[in-house]
Order: sequence, then C-alpha cells, then structure tokens
Amino acid sequence: MIAIPFATDKRCVTQWRSLFLGLILWVGPVLGAAGVFNVRDFGARGDGATLDTAALNKAIEACAAAGGGQVLVPPGNYLSGTVVLKSNVHVRLEAGSRIVGTRDLTQYRYFTPPAGTFEARNPRWHSALILMDGVQNVSISGEGTIDGNNVRDPKGEERMRGPHALVAGNSHGISIRDVHFRDAGNYHMLLEWSNDIEIRNVKASGGWDGVHLRWTKNVVISDSQFYTGDDAIAGRYWENILITNCVLNSSCNGVRVIGPARRLIIHGCLIYGPGLYPHITSGRHNLLAGIYLQPGSWDPSSGDLDDIFLSDITIRNPATPFRLIMHKGNRGGEVVFNRISASGVYRGGIWLASEDAPVERVVLRDVNVEYSRDDPSLKAEHRPLPAWGLVARNLTRLLIENVRLSAAEPSGRPVLMAEDVEKLTLNHLRTVPQRGEEAALVLNRVQTEENLEVGGLVVTPRCSSIAAHPGGGGPGQGKAFHVQVKAENGGPAGWGQVELVVGRQRYSRWLWFDEGETKTVVFDGVQVNGEGSYQARCGSIDADLRLLH
Repeated sequence: MIAIPFATDKRCVTQWRSLFLGLILWVGPVLGAAGVFNVRDFGARGDGATLDTAALNKAIEACAAAGGGQVLVPPGNYLSGTVVLKSNVHVRLEAGSRIVGTRDLTQYRYFTPPAGTFEARNPRWHSALILMDGVQNVSISGEGTIDGNNVRDPKGEERMRGPHALVAGNSHGISIRDVHFRDAGNYHMLLEWSNDIEIRNVKASGGWDGVHLRWTKNVVISDSQFYTGDDAIAGRYWENILITNCVLNSSCNGVRVIGPARRLIIHGCLIYGPGLYPHITSGRHNLLAGIYLQPGSWDPSSGDLDDIFLSDITIRNPATPFRLIMHKGNRGGEVVFNRISASGVYRGGIWLASEDAPVERVVLRDVNVEYSRDDPSLKAEHRPLPAWGLVARNLTRLLIENVRLSAAEPSGRPVLMAEDVEKLTLNHLRTVPQRGEEAALVLNRVQTEENLEVGGLVVTPRCSSIAAHPGGGGPGQGKAFHVQVKAENGGPAGWGQVELVVGRQRYSRWLWFDEGETKTVVFDGVQVNGEGSYQARCGSIDADLRLLH
C-alpha cells in the first residue's frame, strides 16, 4: 500500500484511492478455459537463423480465432519481424526463450497515430518488434527475453534509430510482466493512446528509453529495473500514472515528462548514474536530471501539470537532482517533492520556474541534496544557476520545509534564490554558513514571507546606509539596477536578514554575520516602473531614489 504522508492533501488521497481500486479490477490476464498454443506447433524453429515471423503470427491468429488463450514460446532464439498481438491473447515466454529482431527492415510493421497529431508526421517511426494495435486484454509474461538486436535504420531518427522493441497503440488492458527487454533499436516500450496498463517486474537493458508513454491513462510501473542509454521513463499526456519501487539507471534522465501530466505519483525509487549503457547519440554515461518535469520542451504540447507527488526517492550522481520548468502554453498546478535524497550532484541546482502563468503550489518537504565538485569533462545540458542550491521563479506558493542543502566547496553564489514568488513559506532550511559578502538567501519580489527559519542562531543586523550602485548610474525606468546597504551585527555570530523595500517591492537577503561584523549587502535586480522619486527603506534608514529617463 502507498501511504500518502500528509493528511492535508485529501483530494490527492481520494483520487489515488479511486485509481488503485480501478487497477485491481483490470490488472492481469483473464485466460478462462481457453487453450494453449505452442509456437513450435505452427512451424517456429527457434534456431536463431530461420525467420520465424510467420509461424509466431500464425500461433497468435489461431489463438485469437479460438476466442483467446495463451501462446507459449518455449526455449529458443526466434528470429522475427513484427509479431502482431490480438485481443485476448496472452504470450508466455518461457525461461530461455528469446524473440530476436531481424535486421531486415522490410519485416517490420508500425502503428499509425491519429491524423493531425505531432506523432502522425512519421508513422514509420512507430515500427516495432512486438505490436499491439487496437487490441484489448493482452499480456506478455514469463522469464524470456525480447531482444531488439540493436537494429539500425539509416532512414530513421538521427539516421540510426530502428524499430522499438514493443509498441502499443490505441489499446486497453495491457499487462507486461517478468520479461527482459534488451538492445532495442529505439525505445524498449512505447505505449500511445492506450489505457489500463501494468508493467511489473520488467527489466530493460541498453537501447534508448525504457518506457515511453504518450496519451496514456491508468498506468502502473512497479518493481522494475531500467538500465538505459536514454531516459529510463519518459513521455507526455499522462493521467493516473504510478511509478513505484523501481531502479532507474540512465545515461540521460531518470524520469522526464515533456508534456502535460495529471495525477502522477513516483514513489520509492532509486535513480542513479553513471549509466551502465551509453547514450548512443553522444557516447556519454553520466546521468543528467534525476527527475525532469519540462512540459512543452519538445513542441507546443499545451496542457496542465497538476497533482504531481514525488516521494521517497534516492538520486545518486546527477547533473541536477530535479527540475520543474513550465514552458509557454502549459499551466502548473500542485507539485510536491517529499522525502527526496540526492548526492553527488555535479553541475546545477534545483530549478523551479515557469515561462508562462505562475505555478500554483510547489512543496519541498524533507529534501536533502549534497553537491559535489563540478567536473567540466562531464557533458550535460544543465548549466549552473545563479544560486547553487535552488532557484525558484514565477510561483504562486512555495513551501520549503526541513530542507538541507550542502556543497563540497564554496561557489561564490547564493544557496537559494526566489524571484517573483507570491508567497514563500520557509520552515527550517539547513545549509553551511557562507562567510564574505555573498548572501546565502536572495529573495527578489517575494510578496509574502512566512516562518522564515534557517538552521542555526538568527541575529538582527542594523542597517546604517543605503546607496545606489555607483557603477549603475542610478535607476532607470524599467531597467534593473543595484542598491548597496551597509548592515552591522551588534550581537553574536548567526544568520541575519537584511530587507530592502523599494516602492511596493520587497527584496531580502540572508547572510552569515560573525560577531560584531559589518557587511556591504548588494541588492541586484531591483526594478522600478514609472517616473518620479521612490523611497528605499531598510530598517529605520530611508533614502530617495530618483528615476532617470
């Protein structure tokens, strides 16, 4: 049973209870009194040299004509083109059996996506070794192997990608259990416009993505292992998706959402790098993001990212632990990161941002991130951010509760930066004190701050002067400028907050002050709009800033 650890999100609990009850009703093949159809009885040789495509499909067609049942694949190497599953057919791969993709590209068939969709631009891209097209109540199970055989297509994506190991399109009631996928010519499992899917105790090795879901509902991926060159699990247009108790080893991203998703839970997973298999396009092995939520990153796939709950996840050696980037046309609802531990982070911090409407609510609760030294030799698309720990921009509500951020060495950047956040609640942030003039926490245009609490003693520094940055020439309309504030700590060493108010906008910096220390605190990114004089205030000190034309 999955325990939702906070009772305040009752809507989430109710929705997922409904999903789990629904899954109980459909998960698993229904054989009834149907018979068993052995592929050997239909002429399959299984010698690794004879093309067994026709024999495998004859067995499936006979099973379907009889009203359904089990197609048995005994030990052997079955060289084949596309194997087409039919409704109510359940393929059983015995231990020692292996369906191997032929290198003859003319032997492959494909699923045709709905007309007018992005996916329909290249139907050939959806070719597969195992194909489920418009079927229901189908399964593949057993301890055998589906071997894509690293089939390459010089006319395929990147002039190399060949058939997927398995494609399900417009299908319902799919169960994939206990099978080993290896060396897919593209993705191991691509499921599109399909619902009610169970992937359990599956292993995928090599190839590109492990599981790729598009336009899918009611999916459970559990107790599985993915060792992939590309994303372990990826896709878009998800609804009611549960990923639990999985091992994700990748030379790209652990989980990558490239479009809308609603009601997604990722729970109890290990995500780590370097990848055991290379990213085939680039040759790299290093893990990029542990979890990457980036709707609209591939194309204008507009929609909602909402009811996202990520919990009890361990991430090892990523470029960045997790990121949430909402692109134009996508709306962010609630996203919760709960009990997540990441170590060996070698490039960039957590990034939470929207290019469009503000994300409604983001929660980081019981999160521990340890940053290592950056290794420039590792290729990664993720660049360092203005803050080494966390950057949040354009959010309505951000709750940070019991979060620990630590780094192997000073970076000369803040730990945390929040900009254009309507309401920030900070309950116990722990980090290593940074000495010097650099602020640890940078808060720009954060309208409301609640329970700002950092680990360690908190002191109250006194502002003694305010001045525009001498190199900026004073403030200009609509342009960002710098303001310098001198702040003095009259008490013992500890964390001190220095707050600057310009017009109606608030800017805040948290710094470590030694006993009796005076610091020059720089507020960059300050903006004013409209002509006239603006009052800048820090504590009891006021100063007038006149707008320059």
